[in-house]
Amino acid sequence: MEQEVVGATCVLTIRNGERNLLNPGMLGDIRARLQECDDNPDIRAVLLTGAGDTFCGGLDIAAVKAGADPALFGKALMETLRIFPRLGLPVAAAVNGDALAGGASFVAACDFAVAVDSARIGTVEVGAGMWPMIAQVPLIHRLGPRVAMENVGSGEPFTADRAREVGLVQAVVKAGRAAAVAQEWLDKALRAAGAGASGRRSVYELASMSYDEAFVAALPRFIELFEH
Repeated sequence: MEQEVVGATCVLTIRNGERNLLNPGMLGDIRARLQECDDNPDIRAVLLTGAGDTFCGGLDIAAVKAGADPALFGKALMETLRIFPRLGLPVAAAVNGDALAGGASFVAACDFAVAVDSARIGTVEVGAGMWPMIAQVPLIHRLGPRVAMENVGSGEPFTADRAREVGLVQAVVKAGRAAAVAQEWLDKALRAAGAGASGRRSVYELASMSYDEAFVAALPRFIELFEH
């Protein structure tokens, strides 16, 4: 994992071999760095990307098949994905290449995502006779079960253009442009200033409620905007 601060944005780059695979140690590192960014008043946004020509190939399943504890891998992925909606900072994914399995779940968990036109984004486990039990959760919540099943249930990742059509990414760009365009989305989000942290969290909290429950929860938040 690499970290670089550019202005008020912390750029986190997944780097682990050709496919940027995830293991418990790397997932713990990602989780810790996200929390550190959220706790740092000098950091106002996070940009997540991958090294080389791949965003992230997901969990290192070969290591699990070779004897590593699947519970450790699964729990590490789950706990890392759970932190995203709790952050006050806007988070954007610059999808510089394929984002597969757990990598696709990161894309779905981010607020904004910009993909290069050659990227494939989605789970692949069904094609190997498995099911993406944990990686599917952010996809289901972002896309709804019907659209998510188009990928999850087939094991065929979305093309970048299809990911744009279904709302998994906001933009598709040429190679080398993902980070710059993702930063543009972050810059727009930062216009919310002090209201951004509670506002961002409210989106994910209200999305988990019924229509009427969401209004009940939204009213005190609205009033709070005028009390400071």
